[in-house]
Amino acid sequence: MNGANAGAGPGAGGEAPLVYQAWKGNNVFFLQGRFIFGPDARSLFVTMFLIIAPVSIFCVFVAKGLMNDFSYGLGLPVMVAAAVFTAYDMSLLLLTSARDPGIIPRNAHPPEPEGFEGNAEVGANQTPPLRLPRVKDVVVNGITVKTKYCDTCMLYRPPRCSHCSICNNCVERFDHHCPWVGQCIGLRNYRFFYMFVFSTTLLCLYVFGFCWVYIIKIRNAEQITIWKAMAKTPASIALVVYTFIAVWFVGGLSVFHLYLMSTNQTTYENFRYRYDQRANPYNRGVVENIKEIFFTPIPVSRNNFGARVPQEQGLRPRSTNGFMSPNMGRAVGDIEMGRKPVAWDEPRMAAEIGDLGGLGNLLEDKDGRFRNASPDLSRDALAVGGLDEQGSSAMNPPRTSWGVEAGR
Repeated sequence: MNGANAGAGPGAGGEAPLVYQAWKGNNVFFLQGRFIFGPDARSLFVTMFLIIAPVSIFCVFVAKGLMNDFSYGLGLPVMVAAAVFTAYDMSLLLLTSARDPGIIPRNAHPPEPEGFEGNAEVGANQTPPLRLPRVKDVVVNGITVKTKYCDTCMLYRPPRCSHCSICNNCVERFDHHCPWVGQCIGLRNYRFFYMFVFSTTLLCLYVFGFCWVYIIKIRNAEQITIWKAMAKTPASIALVVYTFIAVWFVGGLSVFHLYLMSTNQTTYENFRYRYDQRANPYNRGVVENIKEIFFTPIPVSRNNFGARVPQEQGLRPRSTNGFMSPNMGRAVGDIEMGRKPVAWDEPRMAAEIGDLGGLGNLLEDKDGRFRNASPDLSRDALAVGGLDEQGSSAMNPPRTSWGVEAGR
Protein backbone atom coordinates (compact mmCIF):
# COMPACT_ATOMS: atom_id res chain seq x y z
CA MET A 1 0.00 0.00 0.00
CA ASN A 2 1.35 3.42 -0.92
CA GLY A 3 1.19 5.84 1.95
CA ALA A 4 0.95 8.81 -0.39
CA ASN A 5 -2.25 7.53 -1.97
CA ALA A 6 -3.89 5.79 0.96
CA GLY A 7 -7.05 7.29 2.30
CA ALA A 8 -6.60 9.38 5.40
CA GLY A 9 -10.20 9.34 6.52
CA PRO A 10 -11.61 7.44 9.48
CA GLY A 11 -11.60 3.68 9.27
CA ALA A 12 -14.45 1.28 9.84
CA GLY A 13 -16.73 2.25 12.69
CA GLY A 14 -15.53 5.86 12.74
CA GLU A 15 -12.05 4.95 13.98
CA ALA A 16 -9.08 7.07 13.00
CA PRO A 17 -6.92 5.62 10.22
CA LEU A 18 -3.60 3.97 10.96
CA VAL A 19 -0.47 6.05 10.62
CA TYR A 20 0.71 4.24 7.48
CA GLN A 21 -2.72 4.76 5.86
CA ALA A 22 -2.56 8.53 6.38
CA TRP A 23 1.18 8.79 5.64
CA LYS A 24 2.04 11.92 3.64
CA GLY A 25 5.37 10.68 2.32
CA ASN A 26 5.86 8.75 -0.90
CA ASN A 27 6.64 5.45 0.81
CA VAL A 28 5.17 2.03 0.05
CA PHE A 29 4.03 -0.12 2.99
CA PHE A 30 3.49 -3.87 3.35
CA LEU A 31 1.92 -6.02 6.06
CA GLN A 32 0.09 -3.15 7.75
CA GLY A 33 3.08 -0.88 8.04
CA ARG A 34 5.57 -3.48 9.27
CA PHE A 35 7.72 -2.96 6.17
CA ILE A 36 8.36 0.45 4.66
CA PHE A 37 9.98 0.98 1.26
CA GLY A 38 10.73 3.96 -0.91
CA PRO A 39 8.55 4.83 -3.93
CA ASP A 40 11.05 3.08 -6.23
CA ALA A 41 10.83 -0.27 -4.40
CA ARG A 42 10.47 -2.13 -7.71
CA SER A 43 14.16 -1.57 -8.36
CA LEU A 44 14.76 -3.94 -5.45
CA PHE A 45 13.76 -6.85 -7.70
CA VAL A 46 16.32 -5.77 -10.30
CA THR A 47 19.05 -5.76 -7.64
CA MET A 48 18.01 -9.19 -6.39
CA PHE A 49 18.05 -10.58 -9.93
CA LEU A 50 21.53 -9.15 -10.60
CA ILE A 51 22.82 -11.10 -7.58
CA ILE A 52 20.80 -14.32 -7.61
CA ALA A 53 21.03 -15.01 -11.36
CA PRO A 54 24.85 -15.16 -11.62
CA VAL A 55 25.12 -17.14 -8.37
CA SER A 56 22.62 -19.66 -9.75
CA ILE A 57 24.67 -20.01 -12.94
CA PHE A 58 27.77 -20.42 -10.80
CA CYS A 59 26.22 -23.23 -8.75
CA VAL A 60 24.85 -25.09 -11.79
CA PHE A 61 27.79 -24.86 -14.18
CA VAL A 62 30.89 -24.20 -12.04
CA ALA A 63 30.35 -25.63 -8.55
CA LYS A 64 28.54 -28.66 -9.95
CA GLY A 65 31.36 -29.15 -12.43
CA LEU A 66 33.90 -29.08 -9.62
CA MET A 67 31.80 -31.66 -7.77
CA ASN A 68 31.28 -34.06 -10.71
CA ASP A 69 34.53 -33.82 -12.65
CA PHE A 70 37.06 -33.66 -9.83
CA SER A 71 37.67 -35.49 -6.62
CA TYR A 72 38.56 -34.09 -3.18
CA GLY A 73 34.89 -33.21 -2.52
CA LEU A 74 35.58 -29.59 -3.49
CA GLY A 75 32.37 -28.83 -5.41
CA LEU A 76 29.78 -29.41 -2.67
CA PRO A 77 31.23 -27.05 -0.03
CA VAL A 78 31.81 -24.42 -2.74
CA MET A 79 28.15 -24.65 -3.78
CA VAL A 80 26.85 -24.58 -0.18
CA ALA A 81 29.05 -21.61 0.71
CA ALA A 82 27.84 -19.67 -2.33
CA ALA A 83 24.19 -20.36 -1.45
CA VAL A 84 24.62 -19.39 2.21
CA PHE A 85 26.56 -16.25 1.33
CA THR A 86 23.86 -15.23 -1.15
CA ALA A 87 21.11 -15.75 1.44
CA TYR A 88 23.10 -13.60 3.89
CA ASP A 89 23.48 -10.91 1.23
CA MET A 90 19.73 -10.92 0.53
CA SER A 91 18.92 -10.57 4.22
CA LEU A 92 21.15 -7.49 4.43
CA LEU A 93 19.44 -6.07 1.36
CA LEU A 94 16.02 -6.44 2.99
CA LEU A 95 17.26 -5.02 6.29
CA THR A 96 18.42 -1.98 4.36
CA SER A 97 15.39 -1.41 2.16
CA ALA A 98 12.43 -2.58 4.29
CA ARG A 99 12.98 -0.56 7.48
CA ASP A 100 12.48 3.01 8.60
CA PRO A 101 15.77 4.73 7.72
CA GLY A 102 15.29 7.37 10.41
CA ILE A 103 12.26 9.38 9.30
CA ILE A 104 11.37 12.32 11.52
CA PRO A 105 7.57 12.65 11.94
CA ARG A 106 6.03 15.80 10.53
CA ASN A 107 4.56 18.46 12.76
CA ALA A 108 0.90 19.39 12.40
CA HIS A 109 1.74 23.07 12.97
CA PRO A 110 4.80 25.30 12.63
CA PRO A 111 6.90 25.48 15.81
CA GLU A 112 6.78 28.47 18.10
CA PRO A 113 9.87 30.72 18.06
CA GLU A 114 12.37 30.42 20.87
CA GLY A 115 11.52 32.65 23.79
CA PHE A 116 7.83 32.73 22.88
CA GLU A 117 5.80 31.74 25.94
CA GLY A 118 2.30 31.76 24.51
CA ASN A 119 1.69 35.53 24.74
CA ALA A 120 -0.67 36.13 21.83
CA GLU A 121 0.25 39.82 21.71
CA VAL A 122 3.76 38.97 20.57
CA GLY A 123 2.77 37.52 17.20
CA ALA A 124 -0.99 37.91 16.71
CA ASN A 125 -0.93 41.71 16.51
CA GLN A 126 1.82 41.79 13.90
CA THR A 127 0.84 42.92 10.38
CA PRO A 128 1.99 41.11 8.36
CA PRO A 129 2.56 38.08 10.63
CA LEU A 130 6.14 37.46 11.70
CA ARG A 131 8.00 34.74 9.80
CA LEU A 132 10.05 32.11 11.54
CA PRO A 133 13.78 32.33 10.83
CA ARG A 134 14.91 30.20 7.90
CA VAL A 135 17.98 28.82 9.72
CA LYS A 136 19.04 28.34 13.32
CA ASP A 137 22.51 27.94 14.80
CA VAL A 138 23.28 24.82 16.82
CA VAL A 139 26.61 24.15 18.54
CA VAL A 140 28.01 20.65 17.94
CA ASN A 141 31.27 19.80 19.72
CA GLY A 142 32.17 23.48 19.97
CA ILE A 143 31.46 24.19 16.28
CA THR A 144 28.43 26.16 15.11
CA VAL A 145 26.24 24.25 12.66
CA LYS A 146 23.30 25.78 10.81
CA THR A 147 20.03 23.87 10.80
CA LYS A 148 17.36 24.64 8.20
CA TYR A 149 13.62 24.87 8.59
CA CYS A 150 11.68 22.30 6.55
CA ASP A 151 8.46 23.79 5.19
CA THR A 152 7.09 20.38 4.24
CA CYS A 153 7.56 18.78 7.65
CA MET A 154 7.16 22.09 9.56
CA LEU A 155 10.18 21.53 11.80
CA TYR A 156 13.76 22.60 12.22
CA ARG A 157 15.86 19.70 10.99
CA PRO A 158 18.31 18.29 13.52
CA PRO A 159 22.00 18.40 12.55
CA ARG A 160 22.85 15.98 9.71
CA CYS A 161 19.17 15.66 8.80
CA SER A 162 17.99 16.38 5.26
CA HIS A 163 14.74 16.17 3.33
CA CYS A 164 14.68 13.48 0.66
CA SER A 165 12.84 14.81 -2.39
CA ILE A 166 12.13 11.26 -3.59
CA CYS A 167 10.58 9.83 -0.42
CA ASN A 168 9.37 13.29 0.68
CA ASN A 169 10.55 12.78 4.27
CA CYS A 170 13.12 14.33 6.58
CA VAL A 171 15.65 11.62 7.42
CA GLU A 172 18.11 11.66 10.33
CA ARG A 173 21.79 11.43 9.37
CA PHE A 174 20.73 11.41 5.73
CA ASP A 175 23.39 9.82 3.53
CA HIS A 176 21.69 9.46 0.14
CA HIS A 177 18.73 7.85 -1.56
CA CYS A 178 19.89 4.59 -3.13
CA PRO A 179 17.94 3.52 -6.23
CA TRP A 180 19.44 0.01 -6.04
CA VAL A 181 17.77 -0.71 -2.70
CA GLY A 182 14.78 1.58 -3.27
CA GLN A 183 15.18 3.36 0.06
CA CYS A 184 16.81 6.32 1.78
CA ILE A 185 20.03 5.53 3.60
CA GLY A 186 20.06 7.15 7.00
CA LEU A 187 20.65 6.72 10.71
CA ARG A 188 18.79 3.42 11.14
CA ASN A 189 19.92 1.48 8.06
CA TYR A 190 23.36 2.81 7.09
CA ARG A 191 25.08 -0.04 8.94
CA PHE A 192 23.15 -2.66 6.97
CA PHE A 193 23.68 -0.77 3.73
CA TYR A 194 27.46 -0.89 4.10
CA MET A 195 27.39 -4.56 5.14
CA PHE A 196 25.29 -5.33 2.06
CA VAL A 197 27.66 -3.50 -0.32
CA PHE A 198 30.75 -5.07 1.27
CA SER A 199 29.29 -8.60 1.31
CA THR A 200 28.29 -8.21 -2.35
CA THR A 201 31.91 -7.30 -3.10
CA LEU A 202 33.11 -10.45 -1.33
CA LEU A 203 30.54 -12.54 -3.20
CA CYS A 204 31.81 -11.18 -6.54
CA LEU A 205 35.38 -12.04 -5.58
CA TYR A 206 34.28 -15.51 -4.46
CA VAL A 207 32.58 -16.31 -7.76
CA PHE A 208 35.41 -14.74 -9.76
CA GLY A 209 38.05 -16.77 -7.92
CA PHE A 210 36.39 -20.18 -8.16
CA CYS A 211 35.60 -19.69 -11.84
CA TRP A 212 39.35 -19.41 -12.40
CA VAL A 213 39.92 -22.44 -10.17
CA TYR A 214 37.58 -24.45 -12.41
CA ILE A 215 39.32 -23.23 -15.57
CA ILE A 216 42.77 -24.11 -14.22
CA LYS A 217 41.60 -27.56 -13.12
CA ILE A 218 40.31 -28.25 -16.63
CA ARG A 219 43.66 -27.14 -18.09
CA ASN A 220 45.65 -29.34 -15.72
CA ALA A 221 43.38 -32.36 -16.12
CA GLU A 222 43.37 -32.34 -19.93
CA GLN A 223 46.87 -30.90 -20.44
CA ILE A 224 45.67 -28.15 -22.74
CA THR A 225 46.28 -24.42 -23.01
CA ILE A 226 44.45 -21.96 -20.83
CA TRP A 227 42.54 -20.64 -23.86
CA LYS A 228 41.20 -24.09 -24.77
CA ALA A 229 40.28 -24.67 -21.14
CA MET A 230 38.33 -21.40 -21.12
CA ALA A 231 36.52 -22.45 -24.29
CA LYS A 232 35.30 -25.63 -22.54
CA THR A 233 33.46 -23.62 -19.87
CA PRO A 234 31.75 -20.55 -21.40
CA ALA A 235 29.69 -20.05 -18.22
CA SER A 236 32.90 -19.46 -16.27
CA ILE A 237 34.06 -16.88 -18.81
CA ALA A 238 30.74 -15.03 -18.65
CA LEU A 239 30.87 -14.99 -14.84
CA VAL A 240 34.49 -13.81 -14.82
CA VAL A 241 33.60 -10.86 -17.05
CA TYR A 242 30.41 -10.06 -15.10
CA THR A 243 32.00 -10.17 -11.65
CA PHE A 244 35.07 -8.24 -12.84
CA ILE A 245 32.83 -5.37 -13.93
CA ALA A 246 30.59 -5.58 -10.86
CA VAL A 247 33.45 -5.59 -8.38
CA TRP A 248 34.64 -2.22 -9.63
CA PHE A 249 31.25 -0.78 -8.77
CA VAL A 250 30.50 -2.40 -5.41
CA GLY A 251 34.18 -2.55 -4.43
CA GLY A 252 34.69 1.11 -5.20
CA LEU A 253 31.53 1.92 -3.24
CA SER A 254 32.82 -0.12 -0.29
CA VAL A 255 36.13 1.76 -0.26
CA PHE A 256 34.41 5.14 -0.59
CA HIS A 257 32.05 4.46 2.32
CA LEU A 258 34.92 3.10 4.39
CA TYR A 259 36.58 6.49 3.95
CA LEU A 260 33.32 8.25 4.87
CA MET A 261 32.94 6.15 8.02
CA SER A 262 36.55 6.71 9.09
CA THR A 263 36.05 10.48 8.83
CA ASN A 264 32.43 10.44 10.12
CA GLN A 265 30.91 11.98 7.02
CA THR A 266 27.84 11.18 4.98
CA THR A 267 27.71 11.10 1.20
CA TYR A 268 25.51 14.21 1.27
CA GLU A 269 27.95 16.09 3.49
CA ASN A 270 30.96 14.99 1.46
CA PHE A 271 29.58 16.32 -1.79
CA ARG A 272 27.94 19.44 -0.38
CA TYR A 273 30.12 20.72 2.42
CA ARG A 274 33.63 19.38 1.73
CA TYR A 275 34.86 18.96 5.30
CA ASP A 276 38.41 18.60 3.95
CA GLN A 277 38.47 22.39 3.74
CA ARG A 278 37.01 23.07 7.19
CA ALA A 279 36.55 21.43 10.56
CA ASN A 280 34.20 18.45 10.74
CA PRO A 281 32.26 18.74 14.02
CA TYR A 282 31.36 15.02 13.99
CA ASN A 283 34.84 13.53 13.50
CA ARG A 284 35.99 11.83 16.74
CA GLY A 285 38.85 9.79 15.32
CA VAL A 286 38.89 6.68 13.15
CA VAL A 287 38.26 4.12 15.91
CA GLU A 288 35.42 6.04 17.54
CA ASN A 289 33.86 6.80 14.16
CA ILE A 290 33.82 3.12 13.18
CA LYS A 291 32.43 2.17 16.60
CA GLU A 292 29.65 4.69 16.16
CA ILE A 293 28.51 2.95 12.97
CA PHE A 294 28.81 -0.71 13.95
CA PHE A 295 28.82 -0.94 17.75
CA THR A 296 26.19 1.52 18.96
CA PRO A 297 22.53 0.56 19.44
CA ILE A 298 20.26 1.43 16.54
CA PRO A 299 17.74 4.05 17.73
CA VAL A 300 14.10 3.04 17.98
CA SER A 301 11.97 4.35 15.13
CA ARG A 302 10.20 7.62 15.84
CA ASN A 303 7.16 6.33 13.92
CA ASN A 304 4.63 3.71 14.95
CA PHE A 305 3.11 2.99 11.56
CA GLY A 306 0.60 0.52 12.98
CA ALA A 307 -0.86 2.95 15.53
CA ARG A 308 -3.95 5.09 15.12
CA VAL A 309 -3.57 8.69 14.01
CA PRO A 310 -4.25 10.99 16.99
CA GLN A 311 -7.66 12.60 16.57
CA GLU A 312 -6.49 16.07 17.59
CA GLN A 313 -4.09 16.30 14.66
CA GLY A 314 -6.86 16.86 12.18
CA LEU A 315 -9.74 18.06 14.37
CA ARG A 316 -8.31 20.81 16.58
CA PRO A 317 -5.85 23.04 14.75
CA ARG A 318 -3.64 25.00 17.09
CA SER A 319 -3.36 28.74 16.82
CA THR A 320 -0.12 29.84 15.20
CA ASN A 321 -0.14 33.07 17.30
CA GLY A 322 0.64 35.19 14.27
CA PHE A 323 3.82 33.36 13.28
CA MET A 324 4.32 32.00 9.78
CA SER A 325 6.69 29.46 8.26
CA PRO A 326 9.63 31.01 6.38
CA ASN A 327 8.06 30.12 3.01
CA MET A 328 4.36 30.03 3.89
CA GLY A 329 2.28 30.45 0.75
CA ARG A 330 4.74 28.79 -1.61
CA ALA A 331 3.90 25.47 -3.22
CA VAL A 332 5.57 22.55 -1.50
CA GLY A 333 7.05 21.48 -4.82
CA ASP A 334 8.96 24.76 -5.05
CA ILE A 335 10.41 24.37 -1.58
CA GLU A 336 11.42 20.76 -1.05
CA MET A 337 10.95 18.91 -4.32
CA GLY A 338 13.60 20.79 -6.22
CA ARG A 339 11.36 22.78 -8.58
CA LYS A 340 12.89 26.10 -9.58
CA PRO A 341 10.80 29.21 -8.77
CA VAL A 342 9.25 31.14 -11.65
CA ALA A 343 11.43 33.99 -12.84
CA TRP A 344 10.36 37.39 -11.46
CA ASP A 345 9.16 39.59 -14.28
CA GLU A 346 7.77 42.77 -12.70
CA PRO A 347 6.17 44.35 -15.79
CA ARG A 348 4.59 41.03 -16.78
CA MET A 349 3.20 40.50 -13.29
CA ALA A 350 1.88 44.07 -13.22
CA ALA A 351 0.11 43.52 -16.51
CA GLU A 352 -1.42 40.27 -15.30
CA ILE A 353 -2.89 41.76 -12.16
CA GLY A 354 -3.60 45.24 -13.53
CA ASP A 355 -7.28 44.41 -14.08
CA LEU A 356 -7.84 43.08 -10.57
CA GLY A 357 -9.44 46.04 -8.92
CA GLY A 358 -6.43 48.34 -8.69
CA LEU A 359 -4.10 45.81 -7.15
CA GLY A 360 -1.57 46.69 -9.83
CA ASN A 361 -0.84 49.89 -7.91
CA LEU A 362 0.81 47.81 -5.24
CA LEU A 363 3.72 47.17 -7.57
CA GLU A 364 4.07 50.87 -8.37
CA ASP A 365 4.27 51.99 -4.75
CA LYS A 366 7.93 52.42 -3.83
CA ASP A 367 7.11 52.32 -0.13
CA GLY A 368 4.73 49.35 -0.41
CA ARG A 369 5.69 45.99 0.99
CA PHE A 370 5.54 44.32 -2.43
CA ARG A 371 8.17 46.62 -3.92
CA ASN A 372 10.73 45.84 -1.19
CA ALA A 373 9.81 42.23 -0.73
CA SER A 374 11.67 39.45 -2.43
CA PRO A 375 10.09 37.96 -5.56
CA ASP A 376 9.13 34.78 -3.72
CA LEU A 377 7.49 36.67 -0.85
CA SER A 378 5.53 38.85 -3.30
CA ARG A 379 4.21 35.72 -4.97
CA ASP A 380 3.38 34.31 -1.53
CA ALA A 381 1.16 37.22 -0.64
CA LEU A 382 -0.65 37.03 -3.96
CA ALA A 383 -1.14 33.29 -3.48
CA VAL A 384 -2.58 33.84 0.02
CA GLY A 385 -5.04 36.35 -1.42
CA GLY A 386 -6.33 33.77 -3.83
CA LEU A 387 -4.65 35.18 -6.92
CA ASP A 388 -2.48 32.13 -7.53
CA GLU A 389 -4.91 29.36 -6.77
CA GLN A 390 -4.91 27.94 -10.25
CA GLY A 391 -1.14 27.78 -10.50
CA SER A 392 -0.62 26.34 -7.06
CA SER A 393 -3.03 23.49 -7.75
CA ALA A 394 -0.78 21.95 -10.41
CA MET A 395 1.01 18.88 -9.17
CA ASN A 396 4.68 18.14 -9.75
CA PRO A 397 5.41 15.28 -12.15
CA PRO A 398 6.46 11.99 -10.53
CA ARG A 399 10.14 11.83 -9.60
CA THR A 400 12.40 8.84 -9.68
CA SER A 401 15.61 8.28 -7.81
CA TRP A 402 17.75 7.72 -10.91
CA GLY A 403 20.03 10.66 -11.41
CA VAL A 404 18.19 12.95 -8.97
CA GLU A 405 19.72 14.81 -6.06
CA ALA A 406 17.62 13.54 -3.19
CA GLY A 407 18.70 15.70 -0.27
CA ARG A 408 17.53 19.25 0.14
